[in-house]
Amino acid sequence: MAESRLHELSARGQSVWIDYLSRALLETGELKRMMEEDAVVGVTSNPTIFQKAISQGNAYDAQIKELLEHEQDAKEIFLHLAVRDVENALDLLAPVHERNAQDGYVSIEVDPTLAYDTKATYDEAIRLHEWIDRPNLYVKIPGTEPGLKAIEDCIAAGRSINVTLLFSLKMHKESMEAYVRGLERFVEGGGDASKVRSVASFFVSRVDTEADKRLEAIGSEEALALRGKLAIANARIAYQHYKQVFSGARWDALEAKGALPQRCLWASTSTKNPEYRDVLYVEELIGPHTVNTMPEETIQAFQDHGEVHGDTVEMDLDEAKALLHEQLPAAGVDYDDVVATLEREGVQKFSDSFAELLDGVKAKREAVAA
Repeated sequence: MAESRLHELSARGQSVWIDYLSRALLETGELKRMMEEDAVVGVTSNPTIFQKAISQGNAYDAQIKELLEHEQDAKEIFLHLAVRDVENALDLLAPVHERNAQDGYVSIEVDPTLAYDTKATYDEAIRLHEWIDRPNLYVKIPGTEPGLKAIEDCIAAGRSINVTLLFSLKMHKESMEAYVRGLERFVEGGGDASKVRSVASFFVSRVDTEADKRLEAIGSEEALALRGKLAIANARIAYQHYKQVFSGARWDALEAKGALPQRCLWASTSTKNPEYRDVLYVEELIGPHTVNTMPEETIQAFQDHGEVHGDTVEMDLDEAKALLHEQLPAAGVDYDDVVATLEREGVQKFSDSFAELLDGVKAKREAVAA
C-alpha cells in the first residue's frame, strides 16, 4: 500500500505510538492493522484507559470469573487483566523491538496513588517488571519529586522506565538527570547499559488548557494574544534541553557503553480546544529521536489531513523563550504555578481514575460471581 502521512512522519525520525490499549484492540486485529497501515510502533496505557476498556462490554468477564476462584482483591484482579493485555501487545510488538531497540514498547503504569511514596513506587515498578519480564516493557512512574528518586533506583537496577506526567522544564531536566545517574550506577555495578531504556512523557495540550484559562481570566488584549502558544513553546525548549543533556563528555562515556538517550515522548497530544487545528500538537513538534503517543482520533485526523513540514520542533526557539520569560510574566501568568498545578491535578486525575477503575472491577466481580 502507499506510504501514509504517519509513515511520512515516521520517516522524519519521530516514532508513532498510541496512548490506549484494550483486549478488543488486540483480539480484533486492530493493533496489528495499525502497525501496518498507521506506522504504529509502540503503546502507552494508564488507569483511565484501562478503566474505559474494562467497564465497556464483557471482554474481560471470562478472565474475571477464572480469577475469582483464587483472588478477591480488586487491584490484584485488575493487574491480572491489564498484564494479560500488555503481554499480548508486547508479543505483537516484539519484532519491532528486535529491529529497533528504541521502539516496540508497551507501557504499564504503577498505581498512581503511590506517586508521592518513593519506596512503594519502586517496589511496585520492580514487581511489574518481574511479573511481565519482557525486554520491551516500560513501567510508567510519575515524574514527581518522590517518583524521580524511584526512577533513578529502577534504572540503577537495570529496569526500563517511562517517566510520565511531566509538565515543567525543571522536572524534565530532573527526569533526564535521574536517568543518567541511574545508568551510571548501573554501569558501575557491572550492568549492560544497552539493556536499559527510558522515555520522558512530556505532556502538551493540557499546558495550553491551563494557561489559556488564566489568560482569558486576565482578558487583556496582550493576554488573549498569547493563547494556544505555551504548550508548543514549552515542548520545543524541552527538546533543546534534551539535546544538551545527551551530548558532551559525561554522556559520551555512557554512550560508549551502549547507552541510548531518554527520548522526549509528546503525550496529551489531542487538541482540547476546538478552535485549534486538531493535529496541532503533532504537526508543530516533529523532530528526530522523539515519540508522539496519540489517541485514536488524532491518529485518524493526521492520516486524513496532517502535514509534515520538516523538523518543526526546532522552529521559533527565540519566540518560545521570549514567551516563557517575558510575555507570559508581563501578562500576569506565572509559568511555575501553571505547571505545578498541572502536575498536582494530573496525579489526582489518575488516582481518581484508578479508584473508579477498582470500583468497576468490584462491580464486575459481583456481577460475574452472581
